[in-house]
Amino acid sequence: MKVAVAVGARGGGALRPLAEDGTPAGPVQHVPDLVAAIGERERAESPRWVWPSTAGLYPRLLDAGVRVGRCHDLELVESLLLGHAGRYGEPRSVRAAWARSRGEPVPADAPPREKPAQASLFDDDERDEPADDIEQVVAVHAEQQRAVAGLNDGPGAGGRFALLAAAESAGALAAAEMGHDGLPWSAAEHNALLTELLGPRPSGGLRPRRLQDLADRISAAFGPRTHVNPDSPAQLLKAFASAGHPIPSTRAHVLKGVDHPAVPLLLEYKELARLHTAHGWAWLDTWVSGGRFRPEYVAGGVVSGRWATSGGGALQIPRVLRRAVVADPGWSLVVADAAQLEPRVLAALAGDRAFAEAAAHGDLYAALSGAFDAEPAAVEDGMSARDKAKLALLSAMYGGGTGEAVRLLAVLRNRFPDAFEYVETAARAGERGRLVRSRLGRTCPPPSAGWRELTAAGDDGPLAERRSPAAQALRSRGRFTRNFVVQATAADWALALLASLRRRLTALGSGPRLVFFQHDEVIVHTPAELAADVAAAVRASAEEARRLLFGDTPVVFPMGIAVVDRYADAK
Repeated sequence: MKVAVAVGARGGGALRPLAEDGTPAGPVQHVPDLVAAIGERERAESPRWVWPSTAGLYPRLLDAGVRVGRCHDLELVESLLLGHAGRYGEPRSVRAAWARSRGEPVPADAPPREKPAQASLFDDDERDEPADDIEQVVAVHAEQQRAVAGLNDGPGAGGRFALLAAAESAGALAAAEMGHDGLPWSAAEHNALLTELLGPRPSGGLRPRRLQDLADRISAAFGPRTHVNPDSPAQLLKAFASAGHPIPSTRAHVLKGVDHPAVPLLLEYKELARLHTAHGWAWLDTWVSGGRFRPEYVAGGVVSGRWATSGGGALQIPRVLRRAVVADPGWSLVVADAAQLEPRVLAALAGDRAFAEAAAHGDLYAALSGAFDAEPAAVEDGMSARDKAKLALLSAMYGGGTGEAVRLLAVLRNRFPDAFEYVETAARAGERGRLVRSRLGRTCPPPSAGWRELTAAGDDGPLAERRSPAAQALRSRGRFTRNFVVQATAADWALALLASLRRRLTALGSGPRLVFFQHDEVIVHTPAELAADVAAAVRASAEEARRLLFGDTPVVFPMGIAVVDRYADAK
């Protein structure tokens, strides 16, 4: 059962039942209170809701206490279909899709709307755009259904792309719910940590005491006649040059090669200044309230399918801050992450029997290590066999090709030719300007017109013999597409896991909540007595995701799971 949704004026809207193929299955129902109507219909029928944008609608439903089980996000699916056709960047709204299907001028997408702090739900006086058109919603959904069915990209009704569309839509629901529920966060712990590392909270825009002390010592290290602001790269470069240490930049890896008393002080300053700027007291005031950190997740915010955030930096929580993530009394955090996800994805994608058999073990790198011990002449001494296997795999997926990596890649090519050829094929496709896709059909962006002009002008002779800008551009795109097929498929797998886990947690009742998701890691906040059930749900979801994407593969996707009171204790 599906129900199309259009947001109308003054809290109202329109609903229309749809058949599975998207054709209307009943008349339009105009409702004065859209939230109440959706809530009532969800409780009675739990349909799949077809609406223009989860990010635009669902947070408002959550604020009113309404949660839904399933949806079809028209904007996200339109983006996937446009990408599949090599038309990245075209408008994706319902109005744009409607106009495009009719050969009419396509309107630009409206800019994202900020949610007002205090406003009535669906206050039409605050809307800058017109109300949704239910007929356009229905028509665009039907057209998307036809487009997906026409791809013929895999077994089953609608194939793999249909699974991608469903997983992307489920991910959008989870993103909104996590932003609404929030990650348990102790402001007191966070403040104590900042005070411990930086000193008391400063006032008036001054540096914290520890940073000011380091700044004074850094300046003094260059001599009494030199004043250096450690926040100024230009001043630092000048000071190091005057001290007989000309350096190209003040990046940490460059500084570590310089023998000067200011270096260890500067490295410490950089680390603490980064914490103060990105997650200091201003961040705490802005993003943590009521014991929760509520970031703004953007589902599918990266071309590979990984998420992004539009505020709060949830995908970059520093390890040092994890002690501030604390479960409520009587509750636990179930922290789970997929071990060596991308190499396992490559093993499943390539169908390399020897590689897949190795990936059927817990530690993939250790399982592959025998291949590198068997040919000691191909590698330098000083690395363990496991480290060699790891470097070879990462080089294959990310395009490493110098020094030790060259020798290790030769071993990988000889022992696991199908796995090596899989990423090599993707790289060659990228160098030729072609599109590559994930397992479920997420598609990389096409090269720019500038790239095509540059490479067309310099595409003479073997690539390895050229050092021109054209050759560099070719290699760069090859590295991108080489990694895209693996990273985007890993994102497919993670989305399938997320959708499955969300469904299983709902079956456990209203207690357990997904509160964090980062590429290959999830955190569930749960009543302590349900922690074991949640852990079992995570494992079952990982297995379901493996089966949905890869079918009968020997490759396993083990989940490391810890039940803890605070995030810092999980690893």
